[in-house]
Amino acid sequence: MTKDPDIHISQAFRFAFMLLIAGLFFQCKRKEIGTPTVPTEKDLFVRGVDLSYTSQIEDHGGIFKQYNKNVDPYSLLKTKGANMVRLRLWHNPEWIKDIYGEQTKVYSGLAEVTKDIQRAKRQKLEVLLDFHYSDTWADPAHQEIPKAWRQISSLKVLKDSIYQYTFKTLDALDKQDLLPEMVQLGNEINHGFLYSKRPSSFPNLSLSDGQWSPFGEVMNSAIQAVRDIERQSQRKIKIALHIADPNGIAWWFEKATTEGKVTDFDIIGFSYYHIWHTEIPFKELGTTIKKSKERFQKEVMILETAYPFTTQNNDTYPNLYYRQDPVEGYDYTIAGQKAFMSELLKESYKAGASGVFYWAPEWISSSLRDLWGEGSSWENCALFDFNGEATDAINYLNTPL
Repeated sequence: MTKDPDIHISQAFRFAFMLLIAGLFFQCKRKEIGTPTVPTEKDLFVRGVDLSYTSQIEDHGGIFKQYNKNVDPYSLLKTKGANMVRLRLWHNPEWIKDIYGEQTKVYSGLAEVTKDIQRAKRQKLEVLLDFHYSDTWADPAHQEIPKAWRQISSLKVLKDSIYQYTFKTLDALDKQDLLPEMVQLGNEINHGFLYSKRPSSFPNLSLSDGQWSPFGEVMNSAIQAVRDIERQSQRKIKIALHIADPNGIAWWFEKATTEGKVTDFDIIGFSYYHIWHTEIPFKELGTTIKKSKERFQKEVMILETAYPFTTQNNDTYPNLYYRQDPVEGYDYTIAGQKAFMSELLKESYKAGASGVFYWAPEWISSSLRDLWGEGSSWENCALFDFNGEATDAINYLNTPL
C-alpha cells in the first residue's frame, strides 16, 4: 500500500495541536486548584482604621459621601486599602442612656459591637477587638473599674472575673463565627488598669504604685481566656498590649515581662499623636519601632494615630487638635494630612512594624453626644471634609510600601 507523506504530516500536526491544548488546559487547572500564593509581608501589613463611632454617627444624622453620593464608610475604606477594623468594647456602658434616654442603643456594648463586627466581616475586613475593661473610656489618666466589679476585694476573684468576662465575650462571638483576628487587652494602660476611683478594698493594680505583680496576675488571666478560646475554636487570635507613648515602650515592656511575668502576647502596641507624644520626634519613630522589635522579639504596631487637615471647627465641640504646631514639612491641609500618613506607613513598615491604625477617621460632625459635648472633637482629623465628603487624604491607605 502506498504511503502518502501529506497524511502523516497532517496527523502529526493534529497530534501536536492536541498536546498544546492539553498543556494549556492542565496549566489553567493547576492555577485554579494549585497551592495558593503565600501572602508577602507587604500583603500582611495592617492598614487599620478604628470605626467605633460609625453606627452612632449614622444614627444621629451623620452622612458619608464620595463624589456627592452616600457611601458606607466600611465599604469605602476597604476599597481604599483598609484591611482591619478596630472596635472598642466597654463592659456595661449604661451611662449612654443617661445622655440619649432609655430607648437608645448602648454603643460600644457587646450587642452593638457584635453588629459592627458583622458589618466588618461582610466587607471581608479583619477585626481588632479593643477590651477597655471599663464601662467608659480607658486612657492613661482614666482606668475606671466596671461598676459590676467594684465590690471585689480578692485578687483571686478579680482574676476569675476578668477571665470569665473575656472568655464569655469571645465565646459568644465564636458561636456566631465572629471571632476577631486580634484582641487588645486594655487600652493605653501606661499606669495599669482597673485602678481609677478604686475602693480601698479593691486589689491595687496601679503601676504608678509599683504593683506589677498583681497587675501581671490579672493580665495573665485575661490572656489565658484568649488562649482557651483559641484551643476551643482552633483559630489564632493575636494579643496586643497597648500603651499611649512610644517613649515608654522600653521601660513598660521590660517591667511587664520581668516583674509582671506577662510574656504570652504577640504585639507591642502604642499610640502616636505628635502633639502629646513629643519625646520622640517623628523622624525618629522608625528607630524606636526597630529597637523595640529587636529587644522584645514581638511584633510592633501603632494602634492609634491621626493628623489634622485644618485647625477650623465644624461644630461647638472644642477640637483636641487646634493651634498646636504641625510636624515640620506637613501642613494642616488635606495634602499635608495625606503626606504625613503616607510617610508614617512607609517608615513604620521599613522599620519592621506590622501595622498602623488611624483613630476615628469617620468622626465627622453630627448630633452625636458623649460625656463632653455634642458633635465631634475630631472632625478636623477625619478623612472626610466638613460636608461628609471623602477627601484625597483617604488614599493614604493604598500607599505603596
